[in-house]
Amino acid sequence: MLPTVRIDFTNGALSSVIPSADCVTGMIVTGSSVEGNATLQTENAYILKKFDDIVTLGVTEQNNSLLYKTVREFYKQAGDGAELWLMAVETTVKASEMLNLDNQYARKLIQMANGRIRVLAVAYDPQGDAESTIENGLDSDVWEAMDYAQELADWATYTLYAPLFVILEARAYKEENINALPDLTTMSYDRVGLLIGDTDSSSGQAAIGLLAGRIAQCPVQRHIGRVKDGPVKTNKIYIDEQDPAEADVETLHDKGYITFRCYTGKTGYFFTDDGLACSISNDYRSIARRRTIDKAYRIAYQTMLNNVNDEIPITNEGYLVPSTIKAWETEMVAAIANQMTAQGELGADPADNTDKGVECHIDPKQNIASTSEIVVGLKVKPYGYAKYIDVQLGFTTINTEE
Repeated sequence: MLPTVRIDFTNGALSSVIPSADCVTGMIVTGSSVEGNATLQTENAYILKKFDDIVTLGVTEQNNSLLYKTVREFYKQAGDGAELWLMAVETTVKASEMLNLDNQYARKLIQMANGRIRVLAVAYDPQGDAESTIENGLDSDVWEAMDYAQELADWATYTLYAPLFVILEARAYKEENINALPDLTTMSYDRVGLLIGDTDSSSGQAAIGLLAGRIAQCPVQRHIGRVKDGPVKTNKIYIDEQDPAEADVETLHDKGYITFRCYTGKTGYFFTDDGLACSISNDYRSIARRRTIDKAYRIAYQTMLNNVNDEIPITNEGYLVPSTIKAWETEMVAAIANQMTAQGELGADPADNTDKGVECHIDPKQNIASTSEIVVGLKVKPYGYAKYIDVQLGFTTINTEE
């Protein structure tokens, strides 16, 4: 094994637009090449910063309807300046094939972006009247795509040290099949999320551009369904043929799907939640917590990388000397605190000046002389999220006597 830094995620502890590298998005969408010079070609990677960039590549609503719509909705939500790495693929390529590591689609896009992509959005639509093969209430390719998406995200995380997660369409969803949908909270895809709901009625698609745009718009700790941030930027959302106010969004939410909802007294549409397709007890089930821990991962890797193959003083027993332990712990805490806590991205206690939202501990009883390996313990504190608010309301009597 080559000398390197290896970082493992622990689990079970929680029981439950300014351009920023934290918001860099990748997108793979069904499309076709545009004729002419300096125009869009399939399987090429393009960097966009605004919606007009896709127009400059010759893409129109007529020659690439899904691609045009998805990018337009992304920038409508994220705003100009958001960094988007885009690849179009032919209509014969399914979502599962786009994500398969053996194919040069998603893998190529991630490598071309040099690990900058934090979330990968995939939208697939076969051309013509091709019908989906329905399995468990959705296009059968969705379930295969989830396997490949998790494998791809794990590869990016543990091979490239560039963690990301993937959002997919719950393609071909129909209200009549709601009971056939599997419960995603029984699965183990902690880097894959499924979206139900689109800006077009009965499209069989999902508004992946809106979801990706909301993620790009938010800091890493922010819940995509935060009401204070306002509704998603669209005039209409459909759950199959229904408005979310009329659809059974509660069942979709309880089964772990990301979808849209309405609030009494509020105009517009909001995301119900930000769950990934894994157990509710998984610490990284939430997109917000997934993004938070992934940012800490990237900082930890870059911080420790400079120490690889360095000379390390040791005690007579072969252990780390206290000064090295203290220096490394201090360096790690400072890096996380400066790049995350100071940005309001960790749940540090504002009443405690010593709470930096991060802890680092290195066991001094590690025999580096014999193993050449050092285990660094790192914990960061996420925010809590007010998903359920109970208000106890009643009458009181007023005493008018003095």
